[in-house]
Amino acid sequence: MKRILVSDPLAKAGIDILKTNTKFTVDVKTGMPADELIKIIPTYDGLLVRSETKVTKEVLAAAKKLKIIGRAGSGVDNIDVKEASKKGIVVMNVPGGNTISAAEHTVSMLLSLSRNIPQANASLKRCEWKKKDFIGVEIFGKTVGVIGFGKIGAEVAKRLLGFGVKILVCDPFISLERAAQIGVEPVPLKELFKRSDYITVHTPKTDATKNLINADTICEMKDGVMIVNCARGGIIDEKALAAALKSGKIKGAALDVFEKEPLCESPFFEMNNVIMTPHLGASTIEAQTNVSVEIVKQMIQYFSTGVIINALNFPFISGDMREMIQPFMDLAERIGLFAVQIADEGIKSVDIEYSGDFTKYDTAPITISALRGILSKIADNETVNYINAAIIAGEHGIKVSETKGALAYDFANLVSIIIKTNSGDVSVSGTVFGKNELRIVKINDYYLDVEPDGNIIVFSNTDEPGVVGKVGTILGENCINIASMEVGRKVAGTDAITVINVDGVVGEDVLKKLEKQKEIKNIRTVTI
Repeated sequence: MKRILVSDPLAKAGIDILKTNTKFTVDVKTGMPADELIKIIPTYDGLLVRSETKVTKEVLAAAKKLKIIGRAGSGVDNIDVKEASKKGIVVMNVPGGNTISAAEHTVSMLLSLSRNIPQANASLKRCEWKKKDFIGVEIFGKTVGVIGFGKIGAEVAKRLLGFGVKILVCDPFISLERAAQIGVEPVPLKELFKRSDYITVHTPKTDATKNLINADTICEMKDGVMIVNCARGGIIDEKALAAALKSGKIKGAALDVFEKEPLCESPFFEMNNVIMTPHLGASTIEAQTNVSVEIVKQMIQYFSTGVIINALNFPFISGDMREMIQPFMDLAERIGLFAVQIADEGIKSVDIEYSGDFTKYDTAPITISALRGILSKIADNETVNYINAAIIAGEHGIKVSETKGALAYDFANLVSIIIKTNSGDVSVSGTVFGKNELRIVKINDYYLDVEPDGNIIVFSNTDEPGVVGKVGTILGENCINIASMEVGRKVAGTDAITVINVDGVVGEDVLKKLEKQKEIKNIRTVTI
């Protein structure tokens, strides 16, 4: 039974789904200080949070059993994703659960800013009737610049178009076709700054977007522009914004997010041309229910089937894509596991080559599967999984490369793993027959047909009569049954490679007897 900790307030609908599932026990403990979370986290398999709980390096160091962190929402600024990845912990979010709520809040903020609604409301409640102090502007006919055109940015644009505005969009991934379909104009960022009467931000916070709006970029904007930020704090340099608001360069700002939250002090508190809300973009009943239910479903699916959805540290695999590439993921992991057990120590690099129709799909999950197989035998005292395989490879100084080709020549599809060591190279290739029949078809330059499963003996030998008989006799005398045997050779009478699937474990004593045969060399045992 898996133990799940809910450390931030989540909508009851999601928690009820977990509590009615007999495979889980659920503890709801919100508002804990960091030291208390660190004290109790070692016993939990899953952690559900919103934005309040800080999942730091120290928390993750204490999380001995933790397999997954679920963020009920989109932003993961409160989670050390890099450290979680090192520990092999899946970090999931719900990127689309609050899209409509965030878009509606953005439009509400823009309209409120244009008509001075919060200021007028506060004034009237002080028994003042100062209509002239709150003269606003129409947004009809104005130009709105939307920075970032993901789900939320697109929904904002769709709603604002109904007010008769012109929409400029800056986003490196928007196509001309999509822009034309929605009715927006894609432009470079500088042009957006120059032409926009309003600017609204909808990008994630990254190194590239930190302080995207700053003193220099503000100088490029129209005089009297209005700024809206319901995305992430830190995208706007707050000091530069405050200075521009005071000077009148920026006429007004509507802010839902801030560099430091919760916000306790700010120069904006004293400014009548600034509207502020306490990070309410996703604060609707519908959004909170959506993200709570969705993150719980994702967590249940992970623990029940191993399927990873909306992970920040693992490639997303849709249902159709998974059906296509899952056999190749299994194949790559088995080939990697096989190859590393016949290779010498001191791995310098791993080259993975793909060819065939399946290469039109994203092969990143297949590469990760191959690394998981390889590293599971060499990463001492480390749990290697799909989340941390690439990180562990880097920490071991192993260079990883991936190449694709459309044609597989001898096979409809082919996965090849080349492990380069200080002593030489080992190459193992495999294919998938039918839907899920996995086969190793080539080891170095020798063609074979080997099922990568169970206990396997691999050795080089001279291609001469009697070798198979000697090996069979030794195995038979030690009660080891041969399930199948494959011999690969180039020319009769020269060197060959033999691969034997056996039903039992081959002990050191049996291995030594086989090594004494003058025809046999480089013998290895493989377990898959």
